[in-house]
Amino acid sequence: MQHIDAWINVLRQRYQENPQAFRSERMCFLDHNFSQSWREQYQLFKTSEPDHKGLGRVLPVNLDDKHWVAIWISIPKRHIVVQDSIPSSSVPDAWDAIMEPFLQMVPYLLVECAATDEIWVKYGLEPYTYERPLKGVPTANNGDCGVYAVKYIECHALGVSFDPKDFARCNAKKMRDNMAVDIW
Repeated sequence: MQHIDAWINVLRQRYQENPQAFRSERMCFLDHNFSQSWREQYQLFKTSEPDHKGLGRVLPVNLDDKHWVAIWISIPKRHIVVQDSIPSSSVPDAWDAIMEPFLQMVPYLLVECAATDEIWVKYGLEPYTYERPLKGVPTANNGDCGVYAVKYIECHALGVSFDPKDFARCNAKKMRDNMAVDIW
């Protein structure tokens, strides 16, 4: 897990040093601890009492310490895209339960952080939707899902295509080696 967080830190540093190279000036790179905490605290979030605004709930993507996926949250579209490089690694029916904390809690996080009531109303508390595309997604060998997850995040942040022909399985070791050089 440390290697994934190390690469996220590389992306944060690059973004701070050269934000114009990225597709947006409004971007945030979160490490795995954030998503893991959210998923672990979701039951507490669901059972907590809201405050007078309907908020005040406890807000807390590594899956079972075995598999990495990347998620992209589109705030304007209220939609989350899951980039899973090994689609056969989990049961498709399990994804609704895996994604529920994000679908439910992202709206609350945005509303809680809203500076004014007008912005609060703009965001609303309706749950997000999600998709997990299975076609046109580069697939990884077992053990390479973390590399693919962070490379997807990097490509998406830079506005670069994450095409299967450019990210073939045979290139995984080279990608991993290049990332290690950049990290150290």
